[in-house]
Amino acid sequence: MDRPLADEIRPQTLDEVVGQRHLIGPGGILRRLIESGTNANMIFYGPSGTGKTTIANIIASRTNKTLHKLNATTASLSDVKEIIAAVGTLLAPGGVLLYLDEIQYFNKKQQQSLLEFMENGSITLIASTTENPYFYVYGALLSRSTVFEFKQVTPEETLPAVLRSLRILQARSELPLTWEDGVPEQIAMSCGGDVRKSINACELLYAAAEVRQGSLYLTREDALQLAQKSAMRYDKGGDAMYDCASALMKSLRGSDPDAALHYLARFLEAGDLITPCRRLLCSASEDVGLAYPQAVAIVKACVDTAMQLGLPEAQLPLAQAAILLATAPKSNSVVEAIGAARADVKAGRTGDVPRQLQNVHADTTGMDNKQNYKYPHSYPNHWVEQQYLPDAIKNARYYHPGDNKNEQAAARYWETVKHGDGA
Repeated sequence: MDRPLADEIRPQTLDEVVGQRHLIGPGGILRRLIESGTNANMIFYGPSGTGKTTIANIIASRTNKTLHKLNATTASLSDVKEIIAAVGTLLAPGGVLLYLDEIQYFNKKQQQSLLEFMENGSITLIASTTENPYFYVYGALLSRSTVFEFKQVTPEETLPAVLRSLRILQARSELPLTWEDGVPEQIAMSCGGDVRKSINACELLYAAAEVRQGSLYLTREDALQLAQKSAMRYDKGGDAMYDCASALMKSLRGSDPDAALHYLARFLEAGDLITPCRRLLCSASEDVGLAYPQAVAIVKACVDTAMQLGLPEAQLPLAQAAILLATAPKSNSVVEAIGAARADVKAGRTGDVPRQLQNVHADTTGMDNKQNYKYPHSYPNHWVEQQYLPDAIKNARYYHPGDNKNEQAAARYWETVKHGDGA
């Protein structure tokens, strides 16, 4: 079976690795550790195709340990025990370097089985994961390892790997191989920072190349079709989804309609309506709030319309809601107010409900003390002064009007009613 090109041209030295300059560039901390011959346990965290497996292989080649590779999606506890059984024997005289890919798929018991041998140095563990290790890796194992975060590779960093792949294919091709201007750049940009995917795209493009006058010709249109949707990293329920949701929310809050539309488009391309709808509904109260109270009703109507329409038509009402929220005046007075009120409740600052606010049934039990509740609608401007908060916090103030036209107008009105001529 022919080896995949991505595996065949996998870098053998740190200088050949694409991207991750913050880790393995000149003076990078991981580079210094590798060059010093460290036996430290490590966890590589980051998107797929960013060099985690490649760097693990380079580390393995610099040690005298026997390399074992497991993928947690298919490995079992018996596989781990079999590797551990070889420690100290002729099969692994210098110890074992275990590369465990996708460690997030190992349960707690499986991860715990590694601890004893990590402690005594029999096993050096290099684990990789595309998910946040602080959520998915057992705490005791984390405390014995160093986490290195791998970043998404930029198109500029990916381009040399694409060009190298195309030149190798060009040299092997029985027919002359050429490509349209911009094809390498299109592949590098469309594969979303996944170097392995970009190399695989080169192979697929070569296999599907048109024959023109006795030559193979690669086109930008074919490159775009082969890599379509690849540039977007999205894993429902994973870090990429939550990062995108966070970016959408913060773009709405930051009043940047273009960024809001960009992150909304990522969800739409992934076919996820639920997540952006939740963020839009939340932003209407959290970030716009009383500065434009009608935003809640409008966004709710847009969300309901989108859910009825489904994709692709749902993009229109959701885009309308995103632009509305991003361009609306902002106020977080609602967030601050309910946050302060809940803080008092959580801290036990409550007290009895004032007598005048208690349920009317208390007056019919023969008790002498009447409620003495004052009905506001019976007074001018539908307001009368009386205590509503419990005695223990009767002077508490949670809501502070935001500095926007709507809230300031309401504040002036009630200032006039309560303390001015209308009081």
